[in-house]
Amino acid sequence: MNSRQSDLATVFSSAFAALPRQAGQPIAIACSGGLDSSVLLHLAHATAGDAPLFAFHIHHGLSPNADAWEAHCAAECDKLGIVFASRRVTLADRKSGTEASARQARYQAMGELCREHGVPLLLTAHHLDDQAETILLQLARGSGPAGLSGMDAFNTAPGLLGTGDIVLARPLLAASRAQLEAYRDAHGIAHIDDESNADTRYARNALRHTVMPALAAAFPGYQERFARSAAHARSAQRLLTELAEQDLQAGLADDSVAVDHLRTLGEDRRNNLLRHWFGVRGIRIPSAAWLAEMIAQLLEAREGAELLVTHPDCEVRRHRGRVYLVPKPKELAGAEEDEYDERPVQHFRWAGEASIAFPDYGGTLHFDAAGEGLPADWLRGQLLTISFRRGGERLKLAPNRPTRGLKQHHQTVGTPAWQRSRLPVVGVPGRLLFAAGIGMDCHYVAADANFRIALRWVAE
Repeated sequence: MNSRQSDLATVFSSAFAALPRQAGQPIAIACSGGLDSSVLLHLAHATAGDAPLFAFHIHHGLSPNADAWEAHCAAECDKLGIVFASRRVTLADRKSGTEASARQARYQAMGELCREHGVPLLLTAHHLDDQAETILLQLARGSGPAGLSGMDAFNTAPGLLGTGDIVLARPLLAASRAQLEAYRDAHGIAHIDDESNADTRYARNALRHTVMPALAAAFPGYQERFARSAAHARSAQRLLTELAEQDLQAGLADDSVAVDHLRTLGEDRRNNLLRHWFGVRGIRIPSAAWLAEMIAQLLEAREGAELLVTHPDCEVRRHRGRVYLVPKPKELAGAEEDEYDERPVQHFRWAGEASIAFPDYGGTLHFDAAGEGLPADWLRGQLLTISFRRGGERLKLAPNRPTRGLKQHHQTVGTPAWQRSRLPVVGVPGRLLFAAGIGMDCHYVAADANFRIALRWVAE
């Protein structure tokens, strides 16, 4: 075995030893059947010891050869005694491009296979040349330090795999494609060639077949230097993340950020905080132009304005001097009707259940035993109604407090305007008993020895 082959085995062994895993834990290899994953499969088989090995293959159905690739992977795994499983996926949404859609579907399916087989560690065959391509792609897209950081040696990736309890590891990240080719030749490893890898209409292929050879000719060993730059970018990003978290905590309360706190920060720190907040909430990071426009609206809107800025993943709202990232609202029957009297009313009876789900109203009505509340026997005998506000409803919270309209009550308790139309009310014909977000009307509420029920609404 020559030094390049030995180097690859050493690179893999060192990276494998550094992975966060326990001895004997199952390990999965993402197996496409190509050169990279085939070499990884053989290295893992030679190094894993007594750890159970799985190979997961994703059939995208994009190539007429896809069935043959699946069969090849199954046969190679059978030779090595590795448990093989495959999953077929359909790329339904290709708005972000075939490459991105295939990647998203592939990782989601990999996550599903890991969970089904109880595998906490997934290995992929990304290597040093892939890292260089990734950095160049991010540079071409105008990415900041996070994008230019490239790929980590390992990380949990809930956005990719659908959960954060699976470690995604890249133990060949310090090895070059040339080292993988030498190892393949020395060990006679069979693999398939995906014809789409030669299609330069795909961005990564265009880099691989045009830009990378020119870089290699002009700057030999550029891959290692790119990797060092990525490490510097990761270090800078860690510092930015620490600062963003400090700034976020300084202005965060009740899952919202104070507008005045944002005003005290310079533009760069403000942008850094908001990008971090979006990331923490699992929301796609917006473009620089979109972020600048959002910030301008947040800071310049008149006092008292109920501001709404739409994002593909959420709504950005401002209420009483605070910024909220609000999930896209689920469509609820009648919630957005402009005419209150057109909103539907649903009748129901309570038979002693602890709770009743009302999906059309976006939540569950709970019936809690309480020392002060509605008489249980009386409540069982009533034909109850649930609806969104229909206009004119009034509520008296306590005998010593005035009867007021629901709008006044919501203003008093500080209910954001966008939530008010989606909070249901419960009553009997002609009488309001309960308003979600406010409380129960005192007319039927009492405290005595009889069994009492307090109503409580929990939104989905």
